Amino acid sequence: MEVVSEAKEFPRRRLIYGALFLLLLIFPFKAGPYWTDVATFFGIYVLLGLSLNIIVGEVGLFNMGHAAFYALGAYTTGILNTVWGIPTVWLLPVSGILAGGFGYLLTRPIIHLRGDYLLIVTIGLNEILRITLINDPWGLTGGPNGVLGIKRMRLGSLVISRPIHFYFLVLIITTLVVMALLRLQRSRIGRAWNYIREDEVAAEAMGIDVRSMKLLAFVLGAGLAGIAGSIYATKMMIISPESFTFWESIVLFTIVVLGGMGSIPGVIVGSAVMMILPELLRDFMQYRMLFFGAAMVVMMVFRPQGLWPSKRWQLEMGRETEE
Repeated sequence: MEVVSEAKEFPRRRLIYGALFLLLLIFPFKAGPYWTDVATFFGIYVLLGLSLNIIVGEVGLFNMGHAAFYALGAYTTGILNTVWGIPTVWLLPVSGILAGGFGYLLTRPIIHLRGDYLLIVTIGLNEILRITLINDPWGLTGGPNGVLGIKRMRLGSLVISRPIHFYFLVLIITTLVVMALLRLQRSRIGRAWNYIREDEVAAEAMGIDVRSMKLLAFVLGAGLAGIAGSIYATKMMIISPESFTFWESIVLFTIVVLGGMGSIPGVIVGSAVMMILPELLRDFMQYRMLFFGAAMVVMMVFRPQGLWPSKRWQLEMGRETEE
């Protein structure tokens, strides 16, 4: 019966996803440049939320310094483009690889830590990187002023400069990442991450290399954050340490928790709440943080699983109800 119901649900799900993707294709032609820009930044934060969701949602590791990898991707693009003149289109994958490499180097010594201890150390790493950027090592980061004059991305003869260009660039990259992560969730690696999240000792007893799997999650998450940082640098054409503070890490962590840990649709919904809702509440700017604080309290009390929980959470809640 379950196989039959899944077979019926699959075409319906494909139809919904197809209709949603069609709406996303039409959106920039109907909306103005302002809302197209808002949608672009929403897509960047979806990409950042998905990158953190690998670490926090899939493996269950507390990371409150994820903005550091976002900054590494942005500064890699900014420095290599302005100092050595490397085209920004080539720097998109380079930023992801370098951010992933730094993610490995930074987290390898601390990957054995758990819970609050790991959380505190990642906060420290975020602040160390931010202060390093402000101190302008070797005259590369520009200090508090940041890096200026980053060139626009070129794809052949097309210069990506208009809001609609960035919108479709972010849409294509985010769609590819979502498709890859959906397949990864169903793979042996995705299942191993979930086992580690539920019971690390039992996972190790089953033969899973817990340390390697944790490092892999950090590397993939850092790499995706680096790609998002590269897109941000190319769009803004200027970056500074103020854009990568601890507050950014809090926003990303909130997106994952608010949407539902381990849930890809939940990350998208959480990003919409954190990025689009503030634009709709601009008339109440002084009270926006009050609204967000109250919403988080209500969520944690009445819906701790998030706005769009993962199927794993729903199954666990069903078992607890039966028991």
